[in-house]
Amino acid sequence: MKKPVVGVMPLWDDEKESLWMLPGYFDGIITNGGIPIMLPLTEDKGDLEQAAELCDGFLFTGGHDVSPEIYGEKPLDGKVSSNRKRDEMELYILRKALESDKPVLGICRGIQFINAALGGTLYQDIPLQHPSKVEHHQNPPYNIPVHVVSINVDSPLHKCLNADTLHVNSYHHQAVKQLAPELKAMATSEDGLTEALYMPGHRFLWGVQWHPEFSYSTDDNSRRIFKAFTDAMFN
Repeated sequence: MKKPVVGVMPLWDDEKESLWMLPGYFDGIITNGGIPIMLPLTEDKGDLEQAAELCDGFLFTGGHDVSPEIYGEKPLDGKVSSNRKRDEMELYILRKALESDKPVLGICRGIQFINAALGGTLYQDIPLQHPSKVEHHQNPPYNIPVHVVSINVDSPLHKCLNADTLHVNSYHHQAVKQLAPELKAMATSEDGLTEALYMPGHRFLWGVQWHPEFSYSTDDNSRRIFKAFTDAMFN
């Protein structure tokens, strides 16, 4: 059987001015029967359209903060580090994925970007705008769970994991604030943040705030999330 090709959003290093990739994103896809390719960081619509046509699904990765301009706000001074080219590129790719009903998985920045792009808002800085005792920005190693999320019983995530709660790792300072109209929450942290979401009616569009790419090799639930994503491309 032909393997699905997954377009993975590129990571950008400002200091080194270079593209890079965490192997866990690729390995989580490869382990579950997909072929990952890192998309170019470009705003050329022709190139992006051709690349999008090659892919059977898309993984929206972590990295830079989502620009507040996407959800109609001004950046908090000193709290936001965004990449305009990446934001524009991902807006185009997400639009193409929705038009073609291709599976989408968003991780960390990915869940935030999907929510903002579809009309939701974000906390630009959790410690400043939503302070709590929950650990959202852990120190290494990043595969160790640091807090608990509650999973909505009527959500696809609950069906996938067959669990009411989940211990997750966490490394972020922005988060979903107001959920986009087309999206529904799948999991919530102890301090009320949306930790997972999906789009009803789309073949597969999930976002998770934690990092299965760091824990898939040791955690069965992380593997199940990647498997649900790649399995959707065979349907």
